Amino acid sequence: MNAPILVTGGTGTIGRRVVPWLVEAGRSVRILTRHPGADSPGIEHVGGDTVTGRGVDAALSGVEVVLHLAGGAKGDDVAARTLVNAARVAGVRHIVMISVIGADRMPIGYFRAKAAAERTLAESGLPWTVLRVAQLHDFVLPIVRSMARLPLLPAPRGLRFEPVDRDEVAARLTALTLEAPAGRVPDLAGPEVLDIPQLAAAYAAAEAQARANGRPPRRRPSLPVRLPGAVGRAYRAGDNLADTDTERGHRTWSDFLAERVTSPVR
Repeated sequence: MNAPILVTGGTGTIGRRVVPWLVEAGRSVRILTRHPGADSPGIEHVGGDTVTGRGVDAALSGVEVVLHLAGGAKGDDVAARTLVNAARVAGVRHIVMISVIGADRMPIGYFRAKAAAERTLAESGLPWTVLRVAQLHDFVLPIVRSMARLPLLPAPRGLRFEPVDRDEVAARLTALTLEAPAGRVPDLAGPEVLDIPQLAAAYAAAEAQARANGRPPRRRPSLPVRLPGAVGRAYRAGDNLADTDTERGHRTWSDFLAERVTSPVR
């Protein structure tokens, strides 16, 4: 029997990559989403919300494997409790969840909620797998793009990212979903650790290339900023960065920008 794999957040940035790959692997997929779309061969959409619990029990009917991608600025801890409780009743045999590098170290609400979600899953009694990932290129881009519009580039001291490609994350999650439960697997981060000036310089170079007029990118003066309090100390200590045994993707920030930046900022 080809029991469907339930994917929460299956219409999001990563979900849109994972779902077709699961179907190509011969699995049927059920997507739990707040805004269901049209079904297609091998893909079923059901309405629901992991935070409120709406539709979750019905979505889990006949499901043995869950890939939990749904998330937001708030409520990821609540969503994990809701999903785990329903999955336990439904007899789910494997839950795969995406999390964020530094979840147990960063003193920020989003990270704390992710850490709580991880604990809920680990203590559920269900077989599980958790993959922590760095910020996606797609997440970093709007931050850098908005900064590029400012006359001075804010440069928070110690703030660094190691952006990772969404397709590389999706490929790893697809493989984990099709494999046996593995607990906490090695984190996945991008190939580079970059601060804001480095991210912005690469963006400016890609923007200049998009102009195709041969002019070099504008040099933008930076304004050093000290992030205050516990959050600033955590960033300066690199608590949001991966450990040495982390798996590294191959697609760089510049590779990503070469495809995504098609016109200059106005």
